[in-house]
Amino acid sequence: MADWYQLLVEDLPYVNHIADIVHTTLPERPEVFEEKVRLFPAGCQKLVSEKNIVGYGISHPWMHYSIPPLDEFLHKLPEASECMYLHDVVVLPEARGRGASGRYVDYVKGVAREMGITRLALVSVYGTDTLWSRFGFKVVQNHSLDLKLISYGCSAKYMVCECND
Repeated sequence: MADWYQLLVEDLPYVNHIADIVHTTLPERPEVFEEKVRLFPAGCQKLVSEKNIVGYGISHPWMHYSIPPLDEFLHKLPEASECMYLHDVVVLPEARGRGASGRYVDYVKGVAREMGITRLALVSVYGTDTLWSRFGFKVVQNHSLDLKLISYGCSAKYMVCECND
């Protein structure tokens, strides 16, 4: 079984390799991932199976109804965060079907609760909204987000989950 561990900066070449495999239409520069790990290491995890990184999760505090642009630097985190934003969660096909994504969501909920944050948010891509709904995420319609969602692809949906669910 694969387990989640703290993602370290030195793990980022593996993360970038996985991202390049999975996100062929939504690429991000390695420096963008590195900045997120440096800004909020508590939200960044690697999924390890038999000493190999088979997935990763990157999240950070953010503002509700605000989508960070893809492949752009955050520069800093908001002082008064309203949600924990799941920027990217990837589990390689060979490690899927064993509850890894749900365990990462539970971990991020715990981090959020410790910070007094009551909700998680994400942008679902590639039609994964069904997967995220299993973990309590619900699609939120907000016309102010429509332009930002376009850069994430035609299937992109903004989703929110309460931490106490």
